[in-house]
Amino acid sequence: MRPLDGITVVTLEHAIAAPFCTRQLADLGARVIKVERPKVGDFARAYDERVNGLASHFVWTNRSKESLTLDVKHEEANLILHRLLEQADVLVQNLAPGAAVRLGLSWENLHEKYPRLIVCDISGYGADGPYRDKKAYDLLIQSESGFLSITGTPDEPSKAGCSIADIAAGMYAYTNILAAVIQRGKTGKGSNIDVSMLESMVEWMCYPMYYAYEGAAPPPRAGAAHATIYPYGPFAAGDGKIVMLGLQNDREWAAFCGTVLEQPELAQDLRFVTNSRRVASRAELKSLIETKFKVLTGEQVIERLEEAQIANAHVNDMNAVWNHPQLQARERWRDVQTSAGSVPALLPPGMSNAFEPRMDAVPALGQHTNAILTELGYQESDIERLIQQKAI
Repeated sequence: MRPLDGITVVTLEHAIAAPFCTRQLADLGARVIKVERPKVGDFARAYDERVNGLASHFVWTNRSKESLTLDVKHEEANLILHRLLEQADVLVQNLAPGAAVRLGLSWENLHEKYPRLIVCDISGYGADGPYRDKKAYDLLIQSESGFLSITGTPDEPSKAGCSIADIAAGMYAYTNILAAVIQRGKTGKGSNIDVSMLESMVEWMCYPMYYAYEGAAPPPRAGAAHATIYPYGPFAAGDGKIVMLGLQNDREWAAFCGTVLEQPELAQDLRFVTNSRRVASRAELKSLIETKFKVLTGEQVIERLEEAQIANAHVNDMNAVWNHPQLQARERWRDVQTSAGSVPALLPPGMSNAFEPRMDAVPALGQHTNAILTELGYQESDIERLIQQKAI
């Protein structure tokens, strides 16, 4: 038995934040009914064709769901939606600003009709405030939250290579929904969850914000290196391989000097004796390290780092991650079905010995429409009429 078996989630979602949230709920056993536009669907379906003709973002965030096509602006389709909500436990939506209210799906309206329903609204900036109606996409929130100001090189900011603001909002929506399910078990009443991408990212930015407290200088952009700890980042070996390493304290610094650099006297060099001094003398220290690494291969550097118990990592590309020996040894991959055949999928992080996570198929557009309508009591003739009316 999975934790969310018996919980039904209806979701009006697109792109990444809400779909990522609801996929986590499906992983735990929830029935997730994804409402999509007829013929078009979630626009993330058309982002690319990299997974056997399907979109990479969509395959990632939509397994284990049922796809129901409804034109929710159509009167009869809206009635179908409300028949679903009568039986649902959770409604998730990340429609354009104001769209849910215009559809009659405000918290106030829904709570009056369905007092046990949990409603989770995901937006760029939140339900009120001067930015309420402002459009928001992942890169824009990375910028607005200050993330770009500390990410990149001294010459140019860089965005995160994955949808970090969407992921942050999706995860806060997921955890808040879990809390709301527990709370409803105590009170018998649903609640409204207001998750904004901006606030999710600003929470993740609180270390650099506190570092820059009361007008202090913020962490500088340092590429793949750490802005305020050194040495911590990428270093080139003699064979062209890049090795990532990180020191956290003076004890590790001494071990690094003796075992890795074979220059134990450096540990007491006044230029490098504390982290603050190492950061201030970053250029000199980088030159010393790379001069030593120049006569070693990347694997030899890692061997020395391992001997000194210094944290390190390979700089892997996507192919290396697909074939990562640790993921393979822990058997973290499963096959899931799609309309274009079977594809590998990573098991959800966090291993419970109490249940197996749900790893069902990625739905084709409208794949479950007829079955869901039949479940709601619609006859074949009714369904055909709704198709003719373009309600579904």
